[in-house]
Amino acid sequence: MTPPATGAPAGASGSAPPARPRRVRRLSRRDRVVLGLMVGVPTLVQAVLVWVPTLLSVGLSFTKWNGLDLADIRPAGLGNYSYALKEYPPFWPAVAHNVIWLAFLALVATPLGLLLAVLLDQRIRGSRLYQSVFFTPVMLSMVMVGIIWQLVYARDQGLVNNLLGTAGTPGAVDWFGDSDVNLWAALVATTWRHAGYVMVLYLAGLKGVDPSLREAAALDGAGARQTFFRVVFPAMRPVNIVVVVITTIEALRAFDIAYLINRGTNGLELLSVLVIQNLVGEGQVIGVGSALAVILLVVSLGPIVYYLVRTFRRADP
Repeated sequence: MTPPATGAPAGASGSAPPARPRRVRRLSRRDRVVLGLMVGVPTLVQAVLVWVPTLLSVGLSFTKWNGLDLADIRPAGLGNYSYALKEYPPFWPAVAHNVIWLAFLALVATPLGLLLAVLLDQRIRGSRLYQSVFFTPVMLSMVMVGIIWQLVYARDQGLVNNLLGTAGTPGAVDWFGDSDVNLWAALVATTWRHAGYVMVLYLAGLKGVDPSLREAAALDGAGARQTFFRVVFPAMRPVNIVVVVITTIEALRAFDIAYLINRGTNGLELLSVLVIQNLVGEGQVIGVGSALAVILLVVSLGPIVYYLVRTFRRADP
């Protein structure tokens, strides 16, 4: 039996000594300054541009003020809210139009964007070109979208009336002037843009789905439809949350197209348009406009918070 080598440390028995715990390096003064700027500057910008105006709007909604002299501000209590809910004629039509706007985007525009994403995810020839074509409206401002669709819907020389053969005749439809159809015409124009946005989001989500999930579903005998709705679509839960939030915000803050068509009147009353009408221009009523803005904020946050709470609570074990 060979004796142990002399000079070996006691208790080594051929194993390396335990590693010392690594010392945590404290942040230097420069690191703390950089970290403070990275966190503080965005927080300050958000506070100045978002939270401060929001709090001021909430405060002004309980006052009467013409927007000219701070000395003229008078407390109004809940009077502005009572006026908006009970006496302001365009309020409830605007609420109904916003609900229709939200339902149309949720039930038509968003499924259309999802369908486009699924079709373009099949690696068909020219898919890059199709993606660019469908995404082009997203890069345009809503004002530009409204101008384009004004040309499409024009009564005398518009594309739609020319296709119907009624352009320049008494039977031509005034798509933006007729209160019975202008809301639906505006929704079609909005869908043209919104579907492309949803398509891009779902394309990114489809690329991120683990291919093994599809293979496992195929081995279990699931068809293409079952695989998508029971495996792929639930796996895109983070994307679905983003789409729901974006769709709700887009529907409730809709303004550009309605204001461009007829300044949000004659069948196109929306809450966002009423806010601007009361806050800007002659005869401005800051208190009423602020109350409408707060109502719009609450209506916007309500369904989003409810959906997020239910979704994350369902995901908890």
